[in-house]
Amino acid sequence: MKTICLYFEIHQIIHLKRYRFFDIGTDHYYYDDYENERSITEIAERSYMPALNTLLQMIKDSDKAFKVAFSLSGVGFEQLESHAPQVLEKLQELNETGCVEFLAEPYSHGLSSLVNEESFAADIKRQMEMVKEYFGQKPKVLRNSGLIYSDDIGLQASQLGFKGMLTEGAKHVLGWKSPHYLYHCAMAPNLKLLLRDVKLSDDISLRFNNSDWDEYPLFADSYIDEISRFPAEEQIINIFMNLSAIGMAQPLSSNILEFLSALPACAKAKGITFSTPTELCMKMKSVGQLDVPDTLSWMDEERDVSTWLGNQMQREAFNKLYSVADRVRIANDPRINLDWNYLQATNNFRFMTTKPSGVGIDRGIYSTPFDAFTNYMNILGDFINRVNSLYPEDIDNEELNSLLTTIRNQGEEIEVKEKEIVRLQAKIDKIEAASDKLRDKLDMKPEVKKPAAKKTAAKKAPAKKAVAAVAEVKTAEPAKAETKEPAAK
Repeated sequence: MKTICLYFEIHQIIHLKRYRFFDIGTDHYYYDDYENERSITEIAERSYMPALNTLLQMIKDSDKAFKVAFSLSGVGFEQLESHAPQVLEKLQELNETGCVEFLAEPYSHGLSSLVNEESFAADIKRQMEMVKEYFGQKPKVLRNSGLIYSDDIGLQASQLGFKGMLTEGAKHVLGWKSPHYLYHCAMAPNLKLLLRDVKLSDDISLRFNNSDWDEYPLFADSYIDEISRFPAEEQIINIFMNLSAIGMAQPLSSNILEFLSALPACAKAKGITFSTPTELCMKMKSVGQLDVPDTLSWMDEERDVSTWLGNQMQREAFNKLYSVADRVRIANDPRINLDWNYLQATNNFRFMTTKPSGVGIDRGIYSTPFDAFTNYMNILGDFINRVNSLYPEDIDNEELNSLLTTIRNQGEEIEVKEKEIVRLQAKIDKIEAASDKLRDKLDMKPEVKKPAAKKTAAKKAPAKKAVAAVAEVKTAEPAKAETKEPAAK
């Protein structure tokens, strides 16, 4: 039986402000707050909310037969928290249906997987913590920035405990093979690979509203018919795209929401189901390994990383940024970490591309790739100065790691002692409270047993008189003896 795995990415670009050379060392804030708020508000209104409402209704109308997966970058989480919390609330409502899976991805939506394993692992773990906090899920499937993948990256994903990973069904990798099967990593057989169907995904995200396209207009029944005509043994159809494609790249006026809404019913009529990535990784068997010695992605015709690292400017910016990756990770300073996440985002490098692309690039404040490079390098210069001033440049990474480990150990020891002090203080308070309670009870006893106290006193009075009488007798006996002695003589 054929099944559709539908996945959407949610990531928000952090717009940098115009930063001059003379700002280096004097201005440590790099962001265009107005543009960031404006853009996320617009996307939430025109894309995210209408799309999520439609997906929720699809789950309800299909009696939960429809399923969907999402991944949110940590940067996207932060922007939604600040400017569009209604989107997160809607995602939580979708999560409550039990038909939605949330995937792991790098917090920064950056390129650390290409150069620094420790930073890549830390990036993923931070994002997973937010997924756990908001949706109560522990992601089992990883989606790297831009679907970037290679054998080495797959091995690391497996070592991090993931069951599966999403990547591109690129022709230069697959050759004669079909993307409609489950594969596994060549270096880690236990890591399953879900490959995006390029055509079916781009039909919706890139071509749906293109009146010059030979398949325009696209209807849900014809779309599902195309899937049903695949050979019977080709059972997995992975359709991956940005959620912003719904409403932004393909405007709502194109009836894109009506197209989506009709998919579950059309699929049911053809005996086609919907599945989440983890369901496929757990239930389906791999048909063979996929050899990917060089990195691939879902970007441009080449399906590689050249959209981010294709020219000398991009590579220079990339190398300079990640030259301080270990120091940033070791130092773990909150303010430095925030800027580090935003400066890693892939869009900063994409703005510098000089490649022709079939997908339009909105460069924002930049007029040219060189303009984007210059502005970014000015900001990066200030950022690296801050990192080096925080921990002197003449201290190498190994020495810095040793020093900070000692500091952290001392901090942990102090924290343990503080907790012990709190525990002992609570114990003292408890003992004092019990003592006060006992004292109150003792103070109340005389009032309750006053008659008994009087009787005891009355009984003891004769005894006191008897003791006094005996004492008088003893003092009187020597006197009598003295008077009798002369008579004896």
